[in-house]
Amino acid sequence: MNWLIDRLAQVEERFEDLDKLLSDPVVVADSEKLRRYSKEHSDLAPVVKAFRKHVSLGEQLEDVEEMIREEKDPELVVMAREERDDLVREMEGLEKELKRLLLPKDPLDEKNILLEVRSGTGGDEAALFVADMTRMYQRYAERKNWTIEVLNSSPTEKGGFREIVLLVRGQRVYSLLKFEGGVHRVQRVPETESSGRIHTSAVSVVVMPEAADVEIQVNSDDVRVDVFRASGCGGQHVNTTDSAVRLTHVPTGIVVSCQDEKSQHKNKTKAMKILKARLLKAKEEEQRAEQDGVRRSMVGSGDRSERIRTYNFPQARVTDHRINLTLYRLEAVMDGDLDEITQALVATDQAEQLKSMEVA
Repeated sequence: MNWLIDRLAQVEERFEDLDKLLSDPVVVADSEKLRRYSKEHSDLAPVVKAFRKHVSLGEQLEDVEEMIREEKDPELVVMAREERDDLVREMEGLEKELKRLLLPKDPLDEKNILLEVRSGTGGDEAALFVADMTRMYQRYAERKNWTIEVLNSSPTEKGGFREIVLLVRGQRVYSLLKFEGGVHRVQRVPETESSGRIHTSAVSVVVMPEAADVEIQVNSDDVRVDVFRASGCGGQHVNTTDSAVRLTHVPTGIVVSCQDEKSQHKNKTKAMKILKARLLKAKEEEQRAEQDGVRRSMVGSGDRSERIRTYNFPQARVTDHRINLTLYRLEAVMDGDLDEITQALVATDQAEQLKSMEVA
């Protein structure tokens, strides 16, 4: 507990320093410093408020303990002990909240994301599940009042997708969906399976924060642009002009194609957005690997043996293997009711960070 008090005292000291800075005429005249200090002050305010309440409760607890020691009236002693127990419970709850508030904020949490869903092992059935997962994320977005835009898609003849890229915009999108990256396995009887045999397929999900121009600047000389005729299922031409665009980032070898729009310009704009997001993701992963080696890309080859979550339709079960969470309400999950899963993943991540803080 000493480590927590020490850190909180440092936070309070910084908060008080910021109070002074925000009233300094030199800072007030500098809009950039004023904005930065104001945000830091706002971020620290809940921590300081909770800490000061914790200190106040501690002082009350000392007074009650002294009363228990010195009071002669048995009835008053009983009442004091009840009050002490209430104070202890409230302080314990505050300590948990303070630990959570002290966790370092992921700078990406407020960002919009690009969500890529790709079929892996399983052929047509995997492609159909890409469509099902896309609907799942779309329904979840509706529940959160987020918006979704399809940036690129590769449909199949049977109504599935070999790949689809979605731009998800809204409040704290990345914070809730960042743990969706990885291989998702589905076990079900395909509609075309007459014998009733259960098939296992795999779908890969990649979550990328949307890249702002100030974060990722792409030199046009580093990008090869190819245009080609967009085609649909079975090779049928979507249009008769070269509207589809393929971008190749020569230094990294990253290739992005986009053909959903009839306009070459619009396809190029969407493809560039995807390219920047992939470059930002690669940059973030490299930085995190250099710092502490955590959170490498969770997506694998699409092989069914590599999985973070399994959707078992015969048992109406969904299991997240990273946190050993199993829910028997698959239909609701596929309809976008993901909160129990996403919140459990966030809580587990916070618990692991808290352990690291205590050790440190």
